[in-house]
Amino acid sequence: MSDIKEEFLAKSKVRAQDLEHRRKINFNIGKYNAVVPMGKQQFSDLHLARERAKNIKWRAIETLDQQLENFETAFTARGGKVIWAEDAAGARKEILRICQERNCKTLVKSKSMVTEEIKLNEFLHENKIESVETDLGEYIQQLDGEAPYHIVTPAMHKSKEDVAKLFAEKLGTDINLTPEQLTLEARARLRKKYVEAEVGLTGANFIISEIGAIALTENEGNARLSCSWPKTHIVVVGIEKVIPSMQDLALFWPLLATYGTGQQLTVYNTIVSGPRQADEVDGPQEMIVILLDNGRTNILANPKSRESLYCIRCGACLNACPVYKNIGGHSYGTTYSGPIGSVITPHLRGLNEWKHLSHASSLCGNCTEVCAVKINLHELLLENRHEAVEEGHATFTEKLAWKGWKIAVMNRKLMNKGNATMKDWMINKVFKGWTTHRADLKFPQKSFNQRWREKNKLS
Repeated sequence: MSDIKEEFLAKSKVRAQDLEHRRKINFNIGKYNAVVPMGKQQFSDLHLARERAKNIKWRAIETLDQQLENFETAFTARGGKVIWAEDAAGARKEILRICQERNCKTLVKSKSMVTEEIKLNEFLHENKIESVETDLGEYIQQLDGEAPYHIVTPAMHKSKEDVAKLFAEKLGTDINLTPEQLTLEARARLRKKYVEAEVGLTGANFIISEIGAIALTENEGNARLSCSWPKTHIVVVGIEKVIPSMQDLALFWPLLATYGTGQQLTVYNTIVSGPRQADEVDGPQEMIVILLDNGRTNILANPKSRESLYCIRCGACLNACPVYKNIGGHSYGTTYSGPIGSVITPHLRGLNEWKHLSHASSLCGNCTEVCAVKINLHELLLENRHEAVEEGHATFTEKLAWKGWKIAVMNRKLMNKGNATMKDWMINKVFKGWTTHRADLKFPQKSFNQRWREKNKLS
C-alpha cells in the first residue's frame, strides 16, 4: 500500500468518527440544500439548460486547440500577453519571473483553485514574496495554515465560533465578535494590502475564446480589486475553462450560481479582456494570462475521461456525496476533493498513486444527478477503476480475490454449498475488511435462490 493511500485511510478514519465535524458539515450543506431549489426556479427547463451547457463544453473541449489559439489572438490584439505553461513548475517559474522583474514584495490574489493546485502561496513565500488571499474563506484558511476544504466554500468545516477563535489567536481580536464584525476586521486588513501590492493575481471561471477575455464570478468584489488596483494583473487558468462565445455566459453564469451557492446570479460578474486601454481611466497597466496544462492533456487524450474536463467547478457533487460529507475535503490529500476530484486527480497526478480515490465512492450516482453540466461522474469513477486494473496497478491479492469471486458467482451450485454459518465466518473472521468499521454481517439461513426453488417446487 502506498504512503498516499495509507494517509488517506488514516485521515478518513479519524474524520469519519468526528461527530462535531459531521454536525458542522451537515449544517452548512443543509443551508446550501435549502436555497438551491429556489435558484433552480429561474430555469423554465432545467434539464434542457444542463444539456445545452454540456453540449457547449463538448464543442469547446473537442476543438480545444482552436479555441485557445482564437483566445490568444484576440487577447494579444488588445495588448495582453499569453504564456503557455506545461506544468506547475513552469507556471510558478513564470509568475516568479514576472514578480521579480517588477520588484514585487506583496501580491494580492482572489480565490483560485488552480493556484492551490500549483502550490503558489508556499512557493512565493519561499522566494520572499508575500501572497495574500483576499477571499474571506481563503483568508481564514491561510491564517489557519490550511488548504481549502471545499472547491467553492474553502472554510466550510469551520463554525463562526471557530473563526472567532482563530481571529483572536492570529489577529488579536475580541473572541466574541459576530460574523459581521469578523468580516469587517478582515476587510480593514485586506484593503491595506491592495494599496501595497505591486501584482494582483486571479484565476478565471471561464476563458471566452471569441473575444479574447476571461470571466470572473464572485460574491465579495475582491477579485475585481485584485485585477484592477495593482499595476500588473496575472491570470492563472486551466486550459479546460474555455467556452466559445460571450453569449454562452448567459447560460453558464446562472448555472454556476445556482449549483454553486443557490443564487440566481452571483453578486459580481466581470469580463476582463486586457490591460487598460488608451481611452480608459482605470485598470492594470499590463495583463498576463498563464494557460496551464499540468496533466489536463492526459485527460483530453482519453476519450472516456475527457468528459470530466466539462466541469465548471460549482462544487455541487461534493455537497451531494455521502463519502465527502463523512470524511471531509482534507482527507483526500489533493487540491480537488469529492467526486470530481476522485475522477480527475488520478489522471493529473498519476493513476498508480491515486487510484484509491476512485474507490472512495458508494457509486450511488448522486454526483451525476446533481452535476450542472451532466458529467457521468459515477461512470467515470468506474472507468478509473477499470483503467487501473488494465494498466497493471491492481495487487496480486486483489486479482486473486476477484478471480475467486468470479468463479463462485458464475456457478450456482458452488454458491449454494456455503451455508449461513460458513459465510458468516468467512466475512467476519477471515476477510475482515467489512467488519473493520461495521458490525458483523449475518447471512440468512437460506439464500434467495434456495427459497425461490422451494416456493416453486423446483429441483
